[in-house]
Parts: sequence; structure tokens; C-alpha cells
Amino acid sequence: MSEIYFNESVILLGVEANSKEDVLEVMSRNLVEQKLVKETFPPAIIAREEEYATGLPTAGVAVAIPHTDVEHVNRKTISVGVLKNTVDFGVMGDDKETIPVQIVFLLAMDEAHSQLSLLQQLMKVFQNEDVLLSILNDQNKTSIRDLMEEKLDFGALEGEK
Repeated sequence: MSEIYFNESVILLGVEANSKEDVLEVMSRNLVEQKLVKETFPPAIIAREEEYATGLPTAGVAVAIPHTDVEHVNRKTISVGVLKNTVDFGVMGDDKETIPVQIVFLLAMDEAHSQLSLLQQLMKVFQNEDVLLSILNDQNKTSIRDLMEEKLDFGALEGEK
């Protein structure tokens, strides 16, 4: 069990990409460079997204929550990517539909149980359009970090086994 790593270095603003694969490569490479995930993480997360889409139609701003198996992770991390332009992701639970996503919450969890708890907490955040619009429009990584820490109960996640 480890604490969640979440600071300005894993918040990427103005990510330029032409496809979901580009987005996932940029975001996961950032985590590889910081040794938060293994070299196997980028291809694993792209493959997982192909098999199980994670795009979510939410109020105001569509989001995606890509994640993959725990064996590719060195340290529990959440990376937030705000895209310069929308990129189509498959809709979760519907392999025929796509949705233009502008905020990506890339999850690197080192325990399957904590991944589920974090997903549940993120779903609550996604129901709040004001929070999503704040993340989308804010150019200050520190205030985005502060907002996410306020909305997510990191302490509860750290206490899990």
C-alpha cells in the first residue's frame, strides 16, 4: 500500500493530440519518466482502452478514465490531462459510440481494490459540472490539484488494503 502520488507534475494542461492513443501515450510517458509506472504501462493502457472504453458523457465536459492492470504500476498515481481540443474516446459500456473528451483522468493504481474506490469517488466529481468546468478552464496546476484534493478523499484511499 502506498500513498497516492498527485501533484502538479502529473497534471498536464493543453495536451495536443489527434487521437486517444496520442493522449494516452503522452500522459503515460510522463508517468514512465517519473518512474511512477513501468515501461509496460503505455502499451497496456492503450490496449485496455481498446478493449474496455472509458469515455463518459458527463454534464458540460466529457471525460475519460483510462486505467489498466496493477502489475504495470510502481506507485499509485492519478494524472489529469486537459486536452487542447477534444479527442474521441469510446463510450464506457457501448463499443459502438464515441464521445468527444476534453479531460482525461489517467489512473495508475497498485491495488485493484483502490482502483474501484477511486472510480466511485471520481463518479461523484463527474456529476458536478462546475468542478469539471473549473478544471477545464483553470490554467493553474496548483489550484487544480487543490480542487481535486478537496473533492477526492485521498485519506480513505490510502487506508485501504
